[in-house]
Amino acid sequence: MAVAMGEVLTGALGELRVHPVDKWVRAYAGERVVASSARPRLVWEPRRIVPSYALPRDDIDAELVPDAGPPAAERPVRLRSGGPPLLDPSTPFAAHSCPGDRLTVRADGVELTGAAFAPNDDALADYVVLDWSAFSQWREEDEVVMGHPRDPFHRIDCLRSSRHVVISSGTQVLADTRRATILLESMLPPRYYVPREDVRMNALEPSRRRSICAYKGEASYWSSTGDHAVPDVAWSYEAPLQDAVPVHDLVSFFTERLDVVVDGVDVPRPVTPWS
Repeated sequence: MAVAMGEVLTGALGELRVHPVDKWVRAYAGERVVASSARPRLVWEPRRIVPSYALPRDDIDAELVPDAGPPAAERPVRLRSGGPPLLDPSTPFAAHSCPGDRLTVRADGVELTGAAFAPNDDALADYVVLDWSAFSQWREEDEVVMGHPRDPFHRIDCLRSSRHVVISSGTQVLADTRRATILLESMLPPRYYVPREDVRMNALEPSRRRSICAYKGEASYWSSTGDHAVPDVAWSYEAPLQDAVPVHDLVSFFTERLDVVVDGVDVPRPVTPWS
C-alpha cells in the first residue's frame, strides 16, 4: 500500500530525532567563541519543529554546571487544521520535552543560564544541546546563520506564476496580480509574493515588527489600514538570503487573516501559528 510522504516525514515528530551534519559550527558569546565543532548534530526534541545544535562536550570551551531553575511553559501551535500540537520557536528552549540534564554555560565571567541541555539518550552520549538564542552569533563554516540551524529536510521553492491572485481585507483589495511569485515552504501554506506595483501600498502602513527566517532572511512588516485594519499582515525581504532572492522586495501577506481568490476560486484560510 502506498504511503503518504507527509505522514512519513511528520510521523516521528513525537520522538527525539538526531541527524549528524558535515559542517564546522561555532557559537559566540560576544566576541568569544564558546563552542566550535566539526562534529555537530542536529537535534529535535519531541514535538519540536525547529532543530537545535548539539555539540560534543569536548568542543565546548566553557564550564557546564547544573541548572536547577524552573522549567519554561510550552506554547503549542498547530501547522494545519486538526493537526497535532507542536512546539515552534515561541516555546522557549528551557521547555524540554524529553528527559535530560539542564545546564548553565559559564565562560570568562559570562553566565548563560539554562543554555545547555544533555538528553538522556545513548545517541547523544557526551553531546550537549545548546540554546540558539542564548548566544550572540552562530556560524556554519564562515557564514553567519540567523534564526535557528538550517534543517536539511526543509526547503523553499520560488515559482513565478501568471495565475490571477486577489488578496483582500474585508471589502478592501490589497493586491491584484497576475505576476505573483509563489513561495512553497515545507510544512507551510503557499505564500503569494506580489510586485509592489500590484499592491495597494497606500492601504498599508509600516510596522515596527521585524522577523528572522533562517532560509529567507530578515523581514520588515506593514499593517493594513481602513475599516478592516489588520496589524502586521504583510511583509517583504529587502535583502533576502540566497534561496529567497526571487522574492526580493516583493510583498507577501498572512493569508490566514485575509481573503484570497486564485483564478476566481476562493482559497480557504489556512490554520498556522499566525492564524
